[in-house]
Amino acid sequence: MYQPAHFRVDDAVAQRALIAAHPLATLVVPTAQGLQVNHLPLRLDEPTGRLIGHVARANPLWTLEPAGEAVAVFRGPEAYVTPGWYASKAEHGRVVPTWNYAVVHVHGRLRWFAGDTAEDDARRHAVVAALTQASEAAHAAALRAAGREAPPAWSVDDAPADWLATMRRAIVAFELEPARIESKFKLSQNRPAADREGVIAGLAERGDAASAALTARPPEAK
Repeated sequence: MYQPAHFRVDDAVAQRALIAAHPLATLVVPTAQGLQVNHLPLRLDEPTGRLIGHVARANPLWTLEPAGEAVAVFRGPEAYVTPGWYASKAEHGRVVPTWNYAVVHVHGRLRWFAGDTAEDDARRHAVVAALTQASEAAHAAALRAAGREAPPAWSVDDAPADWLATMRRAIVAFELEPARIESKFKLSQNRPAADREGVIAGLAERGDAASAALTARPPEAK
């Protein structure tokens, strides 16, 4: 990823927050058959620092020999920035449009849990349970933020155990062990202060959730 110094962010807290808030990742895996691209909800396992997820057993991804590291791309908020928001437009007019956004790329090797052993089945159960718990918590938080009452969270244990066992056999769980993490928060840090203030005001006036998220102060560049 192209990383100008003013947009590069190495803050682990900011990286983890973006992953948690935008869990649907684009998982890109190089194989002998070419790049395999899948869109999957992933969760950062706090005790280990690994990403966890699963694919359908019918998905050939887990059967293909990897040709290098995989990368999980997490896209945060993004929005168009019009030059009309820049104070410098009125000063000299030498301005152009751009796009502001925040992304995190997690590179690493995949480990699959596809076997019939009790260990692999337990791992599949744990992955599904963790993903469900995080998603149900986010769902409840969104309802409360909208002023609505959140119902009791759904748990995998709410479903019949024998049916769940059948469903687990239809998936393959995996972990991605991070080898390196890149993040880019392109939030007009390269513009003069007056232009940045204009962008913040313009995004706030636009009023949609993504634009509002981009008005927050960016993490410090490293």
